[in-house]
Amino acid sequence: MRYFIETAYVGLEFSGFQIQNNANTIQLQITNALNIFYKTTFTLTGSSRTDAQVNAYQNFFHFNTELLIRNSDLYNLNSILPNSIVIISISPVIESAHARFSAISRTYQYKIHTFKSPFSHNNSYFFPYKIDALKLSEISNFYLTQTNFYNFCKSNTQVNNYQCTILNSNWQIHNNNCVYTVEANRFLRGMVKALVGTSLLYASHKISSHNIETLFTCFNLKIKANFTPPGYALYLKKVLYPENIFLK
Repeated sequence: MRYFIETAYVGLEFSGFQIQNNANTIQLQITNALNIFYKTTFTLTGSSRTDAQVNAYQNFFHFNTELLIRNSDLYNLNSILPNSIVIISISPVIESAHARFSAISRTYQYKIHTFKSPFSHNNSYFFPYKIDALKLSEISNFYLTQTNFYNFCKSNTQVNNYQCTILNSNWQIHNNNCVYTVEANRFLRGMVKALVGTSLLYASHKISSHNIETLFTCFNLKIKANFTPPGYALYLKKVLYPENIFLK
């Protein structure tokens, strides 16, 4: 039987989502919890590869097993996991379901505060510059019209193409807090941070509309978007799947 694991986590203390050599990751912690509780070896496949310190309200793994997995096991599994990770559910799915390739879209949020706050320093990006709300709206709408995000992908990333369809892109501003929400059919490595970083430069009048247009018309290694926003302010909010892959 194939199962999907739904998980949420605070990524600040981890080196990313996917398992790595000599690094503490979300996949490593959940794999270890499964191995300990069920006394067998599990191989997990993740839905995405969130970078170091990135958080998730919802993310998924899939795995195959001959064991009967029950949601009543969640208490014991979560007691093994660190407080920064929780398994929300374990659901049987159809045999062809894939945590990564079956996803229809993913939605990310990025949190920013413009006035220093001791309650936000490790979960929101402090950007102490004046932000033009109209320019934020302008550039977020502009992203919706673009499909080639080559310059919004970190260098030395192996992908077949740089085509992405942005389904939703908007900023919400409330007093000193800003939240960017973006949904797409796929994301490139570092893409959300690049969208945010470039938006902030534009909204603080540090780059022009011509600079933005160049990012989508000139595809060479000397021109890249701004990747400087930190990972700890980025949240994977939702991974959307077809309803028919889940078994009742």
